[in-house]
Amino acid sequence: MSLDAATVRRIAKLARLHVAEAELPRLADELSGILGWIEQLNEVDTSNVPPLAGTMQMALRLRDDVITDDITGGGRADEILANAPGRAGNFFTVPKVVE
Repeated sequence: MSLDAATVRRIAKLARLHVAEAELPRLADELSGILGWIEQLNEVDTSNVPPLAGTMQMALRLRDDVITDDITGGGRADEILANAPGRAGNFFTVPKVVE
C-alpha cells in the first residue's frame, strides 16, 4: 500500500501532530514501508493457531526453588568485583550521593 502526502497530512491532523510540509514525502515513504511489512504478515498462515485473548489463559511453567549458589557468588567474589570502580572487602563501594 502506498500513501501520498495528502493521506499523511490527514493522519497527522487526526493524531494532532504538527508535521512540516517538507517532511510529508519522507513520512509517506516510511509509513508505506511499515504498511508493506503488515501486508507481509497478513500472508502468514495462522489457521492452525488458536486465538489468545490474553496471557491469563496460559499456565506458568514452574520450576523447583533450589539454591544453586551461595550468597557470595559461589566463591567468585574476586571475579565479580574485578571490574568494580571501588570495593571494600567483598562489597561494591559507591560515591556518597546525599550530603
